[in-house]
Formats: sequence, structure tokens, C-alpha cells
Amino acid sequence: MGGDGEEKTEQPTQKKIQDARKEGNVLQSRDAATLLVLLGVFTVIRVSAPYIWSNCTVFLRYILDQIGNAGTDAVSGPLFYQFIVIAVSCSAPGLLAAMVLGIIAHGAQTRFNVAFKAVKPNFGKMNPISGVKRMFSLRSFVEFLKNLIKIMFLIVFLYTIIKDDILPISRMLHMSIMSSVVTLMGMLWDLVIRVAMAFAAIAFFDFMYQRWQYNKDLMMTKQEVKDEYKMTEGNPEVKNKMKQAHRQMSNQRMMQDVPTADVVVRNPTHVAVALKYDPKQHAAPFVVAKGLDHIALRIIEVAEENHVPWVENKPLARSIYSACEVGQMIPSEYYGVVAELLVYIYRQEHKEELLR
Repeated sequence: MGGDGEEKTEQPTQKKIQDARKEGNVLQSRDAATLLVLLGVFTVIRVSAPYIWSNCTVFLRYILDQIGNAGTDAVSGPLFYQFIVIAVSCSAPGLLAAMVLGIIAHGAQTRFNVAFKAVKPNFGKMNPISGVKRMFSLRSFVEFLKNLIKIMFLIVFLYTIIKDDILPISRMLHMSIMSSVVTLMGMLWDLVIRVAMAFAAIAFFDFMYQRWQYNKDLMMTKQEVKDEYKMTEGNPEVKNKMKQAHRQMSNQRMMQDVPTADVVVRNPTHVAVALKYDPKQHAAPFVVAKGLDHIALRIIEVAEENHVPWVENKPLARSIYSACEVGQMIPSEYYGVVAELLVYIYRQEHKEELLR
């Protein structure tokens, strides 16, 4: 393979990045997604706390009302049904928020990239040697370090909250259930805010690291860049040969049309333009052939061989050559001059026919 043993010093090309996306290799930070989901879920829980508390209160009252009939089949079924309804209705907002925010976080980073190659079984990943290498790679070390920092932050925050709120916790023994729940929710929200701030810092550094690692993994050698250019743009030598062959074919077709021209305007050897006027094809005279230098000489040569008249007019030849492509009608500002040339040619041909 090209580039084996060569140092990867070149930035990844757009094609390299697109190919990586097709394989599911995209730049994303899981910590950033986790942070968004964490904040979203706890925000939803805090907003819907009165609704959750109301449902739990209704369920608790239902249990207390049926406590005397506990164990009977007539009560067990409805009790279990009520439990399922309450559990689903209370957890649905948080679960829905987690699902939606997870999709948004993933889509925002990957632009909703869908890679079917990523879900195909890759038996190369089952290689134990490759697995050991991944375990002791820089990426694994960074992941281990991040998780360790997260656990340390969580322990410190739990300790500080319990230490700072030990008095409110002791007072909960004399509070109502509702007041105790409100106090616990406040402490929990305080913990979430602190954890979120710490996770935000971790997510920022994780994103910067992931971007660096992603770019590093896609770096290319000079030979890989050259090979890719040949694949996408084509080999320059082959491309030039194809262009040359195309020009030769175009010139051959053009020379075949020169005998059908009415007149060739020349300058005198550097520029030649063959014009034809056919009312059935075009409303004005049009170019059937044009060329510079050796092509111009060839047009004049073919015209003389086929008795096509020529006229030397340097300004007109250069102007029409610059303004028109083969097959195009001449611009309107040249109608008068070309019409005079054609009238002159037609009169000369008519005189020759009379002399014959």
C-alpha cells in the first residue's frame, strides 16, 4: 500500500472525512451528550414534580383504602394495574426527555449521519491482540481518567451537600411528607447543578480532545494524498492525453464541415473563421470552423482544396473568433459586414457561372 512506513503529516481531505462518515467514524463527544440529557431530564423532573407527587399521593391513598382487603384477587389485580399506570405516567416525561435530547445531542454532533457499515459485524474487532492494544491506548487512558474525575467530583459534591445541609436533613424528621420531598428535591437539584458545571468543563475538554484525536486518526501521508488525487481527479498524464484526443476528434469533425462553408475570413495565417449561411438552420450566418495558427492554416488549406472562397479581414476574423464558438450564430453587430461579404461572394460565383 502507498504510504506504508511514511509519516502522516497531511491534513485529511474532504473525501477522507466523507469516507470516514460512511463508516460511522464521526466527531462526537459522549460527555457533551450526557450533559445535555442530564440537565434536560432533571429539569423535566423538577417541573413535573407536582404532577408526580399528586399521582403518588393518589396511589398511596388507594393502597391505604384497600389495605384491609390486601391479598385478595379482587384487590391485587386493580392494585397492580394502578401501580403500572402511576409508574408509566410518572416516568414518561423523564424518559421522553432523555430520548429526545439524546437524539438531538447525537444529531447535532454527527449531522444525523446514518452509517450502515457501522452495524455490520466486524470480526477484526474480536482479535484479542487488537483488544489488548485498545485497552492500553491513549484513548482508553483518557476515558479512564475522565471517569475517575467524574467519580471524584460526585463524591466531593455529595459530601459538601450533606455537610452543608445536615441541619435541614435533621429537621425533616419534624416536617410533613410534602415539605420533606421539597427539601430533598432542592438538595438534589443543587447536586445536579454542581455536577452539571463539573461535567460541562469535562465535556469541553473531552470535545477538544475528541476533535484532536479524530483529526489525528484521519491524517494522511503525502503518497495517500497523491493516490487520492489520482482516483478523484484522474491521472494528470492520462487526463491530458484524453483532452488531446478529444481536441483531435473535434478538429477532425470541424475540418469535415469546412467544405460546406460559404466563406472563410482570415488574418492572414494566424486566424481563420469559416462561415455559412443557411436560412433553414439558422436565422443568421454561423461558424462551422475556427482556429489559430496551424489549425487556421489547415482550415485555409481545406477551403482552397474544396474551392471555398476566402476573404482577408483581420479585425473581423479576430472579433468573430473571440465572440463565437463552433455552431453559434455571429453577433448582430457583424450582420452588415458579413452580409456584404456574402453578397460579394454570391455575385462572384454568379459571374463565374455565366462565364461558363
